[in-house]
Amino acid sequence: MVRKRVNVHGRVQGVFFRDTTRRIADSRGVAGWIRNNPDGSVEAVFEGDADAVDEMVRFAREGPRGAAVERVDVTDEEPENATGFRIS
Repeated sequence: MVRKRVNVHGRVQGVFFRDTTRRIADSRGVAGWIRNNPDGSVEAVFEGDADAVDEMVRFAREGPRGAAVERVDVTDEEPENATGFRIS
Protein backbone atom coordinates (compact mmCIF):
# COMPACT_ATOMS: atom_id res chain seq x y z
CA MET A 1 0.00 0.00 0.00
CA VAL A 2 1.39 3.39 -1.05
CA ARG A 3 0.12 6.97 -1.11
CA LYS A 4 1.22 9.75 -3.44
CA ARG A 5 0.17 13.39 -3.72
CA VAL A 6 0.39 14.98 -7.15
CA ASN A 7 0.14 18.62 -8.18
CA VAL A 8 -0.51 18.96 -11.90
CA HIS A 9 0.26 22.26 -13.63
CA GLY A 10 -0.70 23.47 -17.09
CA ARG A 11 -4.07 23.63 -18.84
CA VAL A 12 -5.71 21.12 -16.53
CA GLN A 13 -8.97 22.75 -15.45
CA GLY A 14 -12.05 22.71 -17.66
CA VAL A 15 -10.93 19.57 -19.53
CA PHE A 16 -12.67 16.89 -17.37
CA PHE A 17 -9.40 16.12 -15.58
CA ARG A 18 -11.09 15.44 -12.24
CA ASP A 19 -13.92 13.28 -13.55
CA THR A 20 -11.66 11.25 -15.84
CA THR A 21 -9.22 10.70 -12.98
CA ARG A 22 -12.05 9.58 -10.68
CA ARG A 23 -13.32 7.05 -13.23
CA ILE A 24 -9.84 5.60 -13.78
CA ALA A 25 -9.10 5.47 -10.05
CA ASP A 26 -12.40 3.67 -9.41
CA SER A 27 -11.62 1.12 -12.13
CA ARG A 28 -8.15 0.47 -10.64
CA GLY A 29 -9.28 0.28 -7.00
CA VAL A 30 -7.32 3.41 -6.07
CA ALA A 31 -8.61 5.53 -3.18
CA GLY A 32 -8.12 9.24 -2.60
CA TRP A 33 -9.39 12.55 -3.90
CA ILE A 34 -8.85 15.24 -6.54
CA ARG A 35 -9.57 18.97 -6.58
CA ASN A 36 -9.00 22.15 -8.56
CA ASN A 37 -6.72 24.69 -6.89
CA PRO A 38 -7.18 28.48 -7.15
CA ASP A 39 -3.86 28.82 -9.02
CA GLY A 40 -5.21 26.74 -11.94
CA SER A 41 -3.48 23.50 -10.96
CA VAL A 42 -5.11 20.21 -10.03
CA GLU A 43 -4.12 18.39 -6.83
CA ALA A 44 -4.81 14.72 -6.14
CA VAL A 45 -3.98 12.00 -3.65
CA PHE A 46 -3.78 8.39 -4.82
CA GLU A 47 -3.63 5.50 -2.35
CA GLY A 48 -3.59 1.79 -3.02
CA ASP A 49 -1.54 -0.94 -4.64
CA ALA A 50 1.83 0.41 -5.79
CA ASP A 51 1.31 -0.56 -9.45
CA ALA A 52 -2.17 0.98 -9.58
CA VAL A 53 -0.96 4.20 -7.94
CA ASP A 54 1.93 4.36 -10.42
CA GLU A 55 -0.63 4.05 -13.25
CA MET A 56 -2.54 7.01 -11.80
CA VAL A 57 0.64 9.11 -11.60
CA ARG A 58 1.41 8.23 -15.24
CA PHE A 59 -2.12 9.30 -16.22
CA ALA A 60 -1.65 12.60 -14.33
CA ARG A 61 1.46 13.29 -16.44
CA GLU A 62 -0.66 13.04 -19.62
CA GLY A 63 -4.17 14.01 -18.51
CA PRO A 64 -7.32 13.57 -20.55
CA ARG A 65 -7.70 14.72 -24.12
CA GLY A 66 -7.73 18.52 -24.12
CA ALA A 67 -5.30 18.86 -21.22
CA ALA A 68 -1.84 20.35 -21.66
CA VAL A 69 0.20 19.14 -18.68
CA GLU A 70 3.34 21.21 -18.17
CA ARG A 71 4.61 19.85 -14.86
CA VAL A 72 3.67 17.25 -12.25
CA ASP A 73 5.09 17.38 -8.72
CA VAL A 74 4.86 14.03 -6.88
CA THR A 75 5.27 13.58 -3.13
CA ASP A 76 5.24 10.28 -1.23
CA GLU A 77 3.03 10.22 1.88
CA GLU A 78 2.20 7.71 4.57
CA PRO A 79 -0.91 5.67 3.68
CA GLU A 80 -4.03 6.57 5.68
CA ASN A 81 -6.22 3.56 4.79
CA ALA A 82 -8.37 5.75 2.55
CA THR A 83 -11.44 4.25 0.90
CA GLY A 84 -13.22 5.40 -2.24
CA PHE A 85 -12.21 8.19 -4.57
CA ARG A 86 -13.93 11.57 -4.48
CA ILE A 87 -13.88 14.87 -6.29
CA SER A 88 -13.47 17.75 -3.85
